Amino acid sequence: MSVQIEDAVQDSAPRIGKGGAPPPRRGRGTGRAGRSAPYLLLIPALAATAVFLGWPMVRNLIISFQNLNMKQLIQHLTEWRGFDNYAEILGGEQFWRATLRTVVFTAVNVTLIMVLGVLIGLLLARLGKKMRLTLSVALVLTWAMPVIAATTVFQWLFDARYGVVNWVLDKLGWHSMAQYDWVGSQLSTFFVITVLIVWQSLPFVALNLYAATTTIPKELYEAARMDGAGNWKVFTSVTFPFLKPFFLATTFLEVIWVFKAFPQIFAINEGGPDRLTETLPIYAFTEGVGNLHFGMGAAISLLTIVVLLAMTAYYLRLTLKQEEDEL
Repeated sequence: MSVQIEDAVQDSAPRIGKGGAPPPRRGRGTGRAGRSAPYLLLIPALAATAVFLGWPMVRNLIISFQNLNMKQLIQHLTEWRGFDNYAEILGGEQFWRATLRTVVFTAVNVTLIMVLGVLIGLLLARLGKKMRLTLSVALVLTWAMPVIAATTVFQWLFDARYGVVNWVLDKLGWHSMAQYDWVGSQLSTFFVITVLIVWQSLPFVALNLYAATTTIPKELYEAARMDGAGNWKVFTSVTFPFLKPFFLATTFLEVIWVFKAFPQIFAINEGGPDRLTETLPIYAFTEGVGNLHFGMGAAISLLTIVVLLAMTAYYLRLTLKQEEDEL
């Protein structure tokens, strides 16, 4: 409350220059230059985005309307199909199965990542310096580990014959797990992939949450404790409202990151067994590169972007609304 009062006082107070005099007015030329400076600084970033993202997207859109296979590539032929690629994809069951699978997979992973990440972040805020440093170093090392290297380690851990997980389960009394094939069924394969992705994502959420908690005034916590609030009440009445922008932005980023996860799923079992763990990015790659149907793969990738935008539209609206409320 005191912070809000101070901000209100500062905003309402008249601005004065040195010695109590009003600040000098800027000329029209200076004002225009100042207003145009941010846009000029954005030009390099916009140019790089147009070259490295915009043009490939345009080319991908053009290819999605073509029948482009090895024959057309070798003979330099251009066969236009119009919307036939999209009609064939949307009319088949595989696309809708992959879409539902991707949405459920993303929802489960993001929920686990946010819940566990928040708990670890709050734990960091309560630990002493030495334990906090130890846990922070472990999180940073996890975050710094390359995706393919981490996936390879998990393949070793869950290996049917020599995996550590099966060995530990066997020693604990689950002898039926001694040679269990973790990538032999849909649920077990998704379990391994989920553990891998959640493990890789936790450091980002936990460390950012801990950094955000350091910006909360301690007086708010002291006031809540004096009112008799417990840990859960303190979180819901102080921490969560103060860090609501953080939760919205982080959830939005995690949805995008999990939705487009490709190397983990492909390296574990290439979308198997029997394409039962095939998400939309894997589906686009399989059709486009694996089956050499590049036009179909381009169409699937664009439909994947549409599905992702539909999933994140709600978070985008909340973010824009929050920015409008702050103005």
